[in-house]
Amino acid sequence: MRAKISYALTAAVLVVYFVLVGSRGVLLIEAGTPVTVAFGVAVLILPVIGVWFLWKNTQFVRQANRLAAQLEAEGGLPVDELKRLPSGRIDRDSADEVFARRKAETEAAPDDWRSWFRLAVAYHDARDTPRARKAMQRAIALHRESAAR
Repeated sequence: MRAKISYALTAAVLVVYFVLVGSRGVLLIEAGTPVTVAFGVAVLILPVIGVWFLWKNTQFVRQANRLAAQLEAEGGLPVDELKRLPSGRIDRDSADEVFARRKAETEAAPDDWRSWFRLAVAYHDARDTPRARKAMQRAIALHRESAAR
């Protein structure tokens, strides 16, 4: 719940920022000189890119949460079996051990979105965010394909 509130708050702040930046871009364009028009157009491009990025990330999170809810209903969510350091952080060796098992599970069933989901969680626990995201995108795509059949 805390993560959802943080995400919503961050998204709201970004939207306000995009509106403020966009209004400055419009003001620059309204000034009418070639330089201010060029800067105004450049300033307007940034909020467009930002809105697109925010939209794509929001869609990704929603789709990943749907998969998590389905896995939870099936009883297939990965159990937190990781050892933790006194600070509360995940022990690296423990994360590597779980990762090896999840990777083997995914290699054994490469078309199963559930194994890719669990692999994404293992990548995340091992602090490899780019691979975690790619594995989750693969899980989402496989889930979409299986739902279309």
